[in-house]
Amino acid sequence: MRLFDGIIFDIDGTLSSTNALIFASFNYVSKKYLNRTFTDSELIALFGPTEDVILKEWCGDNYDSARDDYYRFYSENHNSMAADYPGIKNILEKLKNKNILLAIYTGKGKEAATITLKKLGFYDFFNMIITGDDVTEHKPSAEGIKKFLDEYTLEPSKVLMIGDAPSDIKASRAAGVKAASVVWDSYAKEEVLQLGSDFIFYSVDDLEKFIDQNT
Repeated sequence: MRLFDGIIFDIDGTLSSTNALIFASFNYVSKKYLNRTFTDSELIALFGPTEDVILKEWCGDNYDSARDDYYRFYSENHNSMAADYPGIKNILEKLKNKNILLAIYTGKGKEAATITLKKLGFYDFFNMIITGDDVTEHKPSAEGIKKFLDEYTLEPSKVLMIGDAPSDIKASRAAGVKAASVVWDSYAKEEVLQLGSDFIFYSVDDLEKFIDQNT
């Protein structure tokens, strides 16, 4: 039985292990322009706005050069510091072959999202890519999910949002779509589990079995 006509994916911690790269990219810039570095937890606390918003707040008049440095570092170190989770590409291929509409809804800005999706070979799987640059309010706002629903005239009950963070669950609930949480690499696993998604997956294999049975 096909439960879903559309599936929305987050990127970081869901499709790819990019958190270490993100932390390193921010610290490369902060060390150069602020003469300091940040802990992982300090950087996680900044998540929500796009990279550009954070860099602008940090660097002020040096924003343009800091931005160039950030994305150059992010791109040049992507292959060595980030990767897709084994099995994810197979899931995307299966969904595409079943004509399930696929979207991205990420807090990343457009440039970082495009770099990651293209380097992993995922970009062309998606019918719609919604980044932090494409919405007025970032997650946990449901704005990005609603854009996808409206674009393809989808019933919320027939759409699934897959992410690793509490904000993904909250956005899903606000939009009326089903929420699936993946916790194989979540930086907020305990909070995610406490919020109680409709579906929880501890491994890519578990997610793939669910996709096979419900699409």
